[in-house]
Amino acid sequence: MTVLEVLRLASDHIKKHGSDSARLDAEVLLAYALGLRRIDLYLNFDRPLSEPETTGYRGLVARRVKGEPVAYLVGHKEFMGLDFAVTPAVLIPNPDTEVLVQRAVELAREAGRPLRVADVGTGSGCIAIAIARYAPNVDVFASDVTPDALAVAASNVVSHDLSDRVHLVCGDLMAPLAGSFDLVCANLPYVAEGSALAVEVVAQPAQALYAEDQGSALVTRLLDEAPARINAGGRVLAELDPSILASAVAGANRNFAGHRIHRDLAGYERVIEAWS
Repeated sequence: MTVLEVLRLASDHIKKHGSDSARLDAEVLLAYALGLRRIDLYLNFDRPLSEPETTGYRGLVARRVKGEPVAYLVGHKEFMGLDFAVTPAVLIPNPDTEVLVQRAVELAREAGRPLRVADVGTGSGCIAIAIARYAPNVDVFASDVTPDALAVAASNVVSHDLSDRVHLVCGDLMAPLAGSFDLVCANLPYVAEGSALAVEVVAQPAQALYAEDQGSALVTRLLDEAPARINAGGRVLAELDPSILASAVAGANRNFAGHRIHRDLAGYERVIEAWS
């Protein structure tokens, strides 16, 4: 069969198993299996696949329909126009988080001076690295409680040549981070245990997804602890789910002079920004 024929069959099969991005999934997996860029598939629609190529691709599709995320299957994910290595040890970078990074970069550029930024719960390092890449006036200090996640982040820091400005440390929230900060960013676990989630979300590490108190525990604890570690005029940007918005707002009102909410591309309340 040709590339186009295989793509059509795989896309239909993946769609029947509940994927909302079946064609994209099929294309990304086939490009990976053939060692091509995804765009190159369009230049090779009439190319016949060999039996080993077909067998390898069939195996990837089978794993996808069982719920394995495409990013884990191919080992990387695009975020903010940058490529990040990912493994099952880390949460897969999500476009919803880009609104947080965009606001952080905006604040850094407006400051026009060197800033110390904290990235709490860094996971793959995508937030820390993207901020450092697009705001050259920042030094980012990133923490995570999971050594395996930090190993992935470290590989991404090296691949983006940012070892001089992105610094990784293991520990709980801001506890392992020395000094004070001009900006604190965080995409912490905020899902309530027992929530109905898509299979490919459940496949991601539980410690990066779930939090106590109906999902609000870590975000509200950060909002309680951060003021003591923020410089005058400093800010916190924390990703959240609309279901914990009330708890986050209460934490912001309790500890900060003001706050605002940023919505993601789908219109959902996604990031709370609080300032001293």
